[in-house]
Amino acid sequence: MNAYSRRGACPALSAPMQTGDGLLVRLNPVAGGPSSGGLSPKLLIGLAESALRHGNGIMEVTARGSLQIRGLTTQSATLLAKEVDALGIVVRTGVPVETGPLAGIDPQEIADPRPLADRIREAVEDAGLTQRLGPKVSVVVDGGGQLTMDAVTADVRLKAASTEAGIRWRVSVAGDGRNARLLAVADEGVARDIAVAALRMIAEKGRDAHARDLSERQLVSLAGWLCLTSLREAPPSVLPDISPSRGEIAHSRSPLPISSDAEGEPAPEPPISPLVGEMSGRTEGGAVEHPRSPIGVFDLNTGHALGIGLPYGSMPTERLIALAQSAVTLGTSEIRLAPGRALLFLGQPPAANPSLQQTAATLGFVTAPTDPRTRIAACPGAPACASGRIATRDIAEAIATENADSLDFTLHVSGCAKGCAHPGPAALTVVGGENGAGLVVNATAKALPAGYRPGYDAARGIGRVAAAIRSARYQGETAAACLTRLGPADIAEAYRQE
Repeated sequence: MNAYSRRGACPALSAPMQTGDGLLVRLNPVAGGPSSGGLSPKLLIGLAESALRHGNGIMEVTARGSLQIRGLTTQSATLLAKEVDALGIVVRTGVPVETGPLAGIDPQEIADPRPLADRIREAVEDAGLTQRLGPKVSVVVDGGGQLTMDAVTADVRLKAASTEAGIRWRVSVAGDGRNARLLAVADEGVARDIAVAALRMIAEKGRDAHARDLSERQLVSLAGWLCLTSLREAPPSVLPDISPSRGEIAHSRSPLPISSDAEGEPAPEPPISPLVGEMSGRTEGGAVEHPRSPIGVFDLNTGHALGIGLPYGSMPTERLIALAQSAVTLGTSEIRLAPGRALLFLGQPPAANPSLQQTAATLGFVTAPTDPRTRIAACPGAPACASGRIATRDIAEAIATENADSLDFTLHVSGCAKGCAHPGPAALTVVGGENGAGLVVNATAKALPAGYRPGYDAARGIGRVAAAIRSARYQGETAAACLTRLGPADIAEAYRQE
């Protein structure tokens, strides 16, 4: 297996990955400011023109808000990297510490996450963790606001919270905003220390490890910070280290006593708010609402942003160039990548938004959060991906066109059982395999399908399911609720119908 074919790697600009249509690179521009992922429209045009020269004419924005360029060769990938450097585009390297695309400019944000993200990056570098952690280990620092990072999975996530004591950070591990395991609520300094300690533990387990591989003992050890005093004031040399034998935090201080020895007064309040029962396995999902779509208009501290989506995260490069050229004409100063496979246009006057949206719609972009394509996650599939067994994008487009009234749930169309486009469970998943296009109900692409039909006919099978929903749906009932009521057996039977 050569360096370009290793799966599970992160296909950075300097380390492309082999796919069915050539090499793939992924980059996260930071030219627009710290962690913003922003580019001027002219820089985006220059990057797209380079991608058009050296790739296969397809560019993508991922669910995490990264930019992907497809169809490269070994030689053209090198030329692309040189041209990106010549354009002056700075790309993120090292352990990903991600903030939202509106970080620091959103008036609804609880706290600006960028300073904490910068402190975590510095601590990771100082601790020598960059080379010890795997390429897909990541941290999310979410200040809240209009565009949260709740839908983005991460090994460590920190989210701002308003408390009686002021701004605190909810520190959790292994998941997204709904299912990550909450460890503690801490002030900024201690939150950073817990995050770095968690990354140390992951690194100790090897480059293939993630936060989900941490033991219960290690998670309890992390949460044990509740009993420590003033750790954030300690110099870096006494930050917690990892025991090679047990992987626990080696504390250099004793736990706080229950009461002081002098007069029986209560001990000082620990720097982290205790969360009764959190370490029994309860998640923070109950407090998380469905995240807002990145498509639409967002009011900012100064001005506004217009979100426009890429259908299934993919677009011919020429159309991306055309949209960016229109943005130049209309006065857009910056374009940012957004989680949820979208672009945010900033700086244009409000009167320019309708014209920009109309141009985007004409080019085939997604301009409304109600567009049925936003409910479908589809990987490149065949023939773009070597692992793909079905033409996912063609199937997705047919489903969106024919069944828009029934798509109020997440539908995943996956070329194979890896489920790259939507790793978590979906209400329905069409997955390519040796037996054709399988249908998985309320599970991930890795689950055993409940029924099959030929891959070329998968969209018609979903049409049969949509017809069953329309027939059985109660007044006021959502399609998702109807699916749950019908159950896997009836859904699979409908999918298989001719």
